[in-house]
Amino acid sequence: MSDLSRGVWEDAARQHERYLWGLCYRMTGVAADADELVQETFARALSSPPARHEELRPWLTRVAVNLSRDSLRRRRREGYVGTWLPSPVETGDEEVPPAAEARLPGGGSTEGRYELLESVSFAFLLALEALTPKQRAVLLLRDVFDSSVREVAQALGMSEVHVKVVHHRARAAMAAYDGERCLPTKDLQQRTLAALEGFMAALLERDVAAAEALLSGDVKALSDGRGEVRAALVPVVGARRVLTFLTKLMELRGSPRAVELQWLNGLPALVLILAPAKDPMLATRAVVSVELGADGRIARIHSVLADRKLANVRMPEPA
Repeated sequence: MSDLSRGVWEDAARQHERYLWGLCYRMTGVAADADELVQETFARALSSPPARHEELRPWLTRVAVNLSRDSLRRRRREGYVGTWLPSPVETGDEEVPPAAEARLPGGGSTEGRYELLESVSFAFLLALEALTPKQRAVLLLRDVFDSSVREVAQALGMSEVHVKVVHHRARAAMAAYDGERCLPTKDLQQRTLAALEGFMAALLERDVAAAEALLSGDVKALSDGRGEVRAALVPVVGARRVLTFLTKLMELRGSPRAVELQWLNGLPALVLILAPAKDPMLATRAVVSVELGADGRIARIHSVLADRKLANVRMPEPA
């Protein structure tokens, strides 16, 4: 390939960078993996591009999805130490618009659509873990990126009939999520913010009663250390157990050196800088977020602790 041709192809490929990154992130749930997968996709585009420019986007989509599926299979084959959580990404405080899925008379619906902001929420990304890599790719292309059956078939090298079958199975696997779907609207964002700030304040003030009042009885605390740092290997379940766990943790680590509120994955989250410890396996950074249950209280507490998972998060300066 000549230098001129290389430059033309590179410019053309870069026009799709944001789309590819979003696809790879939703496929893997890890921002650092998405960074690497997009660069590998571009490298392959330069070494052996498709014959015509009009074929570039489907070609890039196929390469990015195949690389992402390999990454997913590798993670599942090798196993994961402890609880897996998505890596946080900054989204700002923009609320999700009304869902595009239109309800029809009699309780049916049109072709389902997930909003882009909703599709990077922890709830959505965790629900995707129940899908096979192929189901995940088809669902994302059809229901998030609004690709037609023909476009998906072309991008993934599948027949249109096969796309429809896989899509149907993927939608069935997402039924539990769809039944409890909570869009990150402005109202949900503000209620989540109040619960998160109130709970953290109660913990810092050692006000157990105030903290417990904000938790659902069956609340779950999930921690992801990726085997890099210490974290609870299984979810801690129940308000009393969660409070005991978090209280002891704060006694061990002390108050954070810095705390900053950021809007990550569609909802508010706290980015923490923790005090240094003699044990190198103790985390020095963390992102803590919560999900509210139907009763308006905190039903899930997510703590992401691994450095690789926090690679795309802006860290506050310690005071």
